[in-house]
Amino acid sequence: MKILITGANGLLGQKLVALLHAEPGVALVATGRGPNRLAEWYPNLRFVALNVTDAAQVQRVLAQEQPTHVIHAAAMTNVDECELNQAACWQQNVVATAHLAATCAAQGVHLTHLSTDFIFDGSAGPLAEDAVPAPISHYGASKLAAEQAVQGTAGLRWAIARTVLVYGVLRGGGRTNIVLWVRDSLRAGKAIKVVDDQWRTPTLAEDLAVGCWLLARHNAAGIYNICGDELLTPHAMALRVADYFALDKGLIERVDASTFSQPARRPARTGLLIGKARRELGYCPRTFEEGIALVAAQ
Repeated sequence: MKILITGANGLLGQKLVALLHAEPGVALVATGRGPNRLAEWYPNLRFVALNVTDAAQVQRVLAQEQPTHVIHAAAMTNVDECELNQAACWQQNVVATAHLAATCAAQGVHLTHLSTDFIFDGSAGPLAEDAVPAPISHYGASKLAAEQAVQGTAGLRWAIARTVLVYGVLRGGGRTNIVLWVRDSLRAGKAIKVVDDQWRTPTLAEDLAVGCWLLARHNAAGIYNICGDELLTPHAMALRVADYFALDKGLIERVDASTFSQPARRPARTGLLIGKARRELGYCPRTFEEGIALVAAQ
């Protein structure tokens, strides 16, 4: 197998590189916009600059590298940024995916595409793969359109991995995550407001990487939910983080989503059911406590 990863500098991309760089029988090509942020940790990693919104570049890089599989982890995922910069969001999430899908189909490459629970309106959850999408944000709408672009590409061998609230440690700095934000705030004696009326199945980035690898390795076809297995609110997650690090839970204020004014609407109750991925792929995510422990160790 030869696997090409898009978005290798991002959180999921980094975890895929960590998982696959020494996997027997796998040749790995990492791609991303801008310089390789992983060179310090993986000096022998093949890294190719790639702007996935450029169709000619996508065709050229795939023809040059000749992967058997592509895992498409590149995306614009900041929900509010997507709401405020809708054209950029559409380019990065929909147009880029369409370019990749067309090129993979033409070159006989299996494509694993990453999607999200935000394609749903949040009226019911947790949801199975056959639930009917109804996005309530531009980010959600873009990810649904990307799914449709993948599904509608003639001759393409594809799998879609839907995931939820991915957390983990990004090498080289960058964005934080709920575990580190809660821990660092409480350690500093800072009170935090955390919503208790949104439900998710939080996903450890390492687990998501394993799920994507299983989809590629099995040449899986269709939609799979790849996420955590526990339905929690952010407030419940924050309490568990405080317990793990023995920090003051009294600093955590329980609020509802109306406390915050954000450009994009969030679905109230999502979470995804992972029975299909367990049965067909052998996917088995860690508990949230095990995820906290891994993040703490990193």
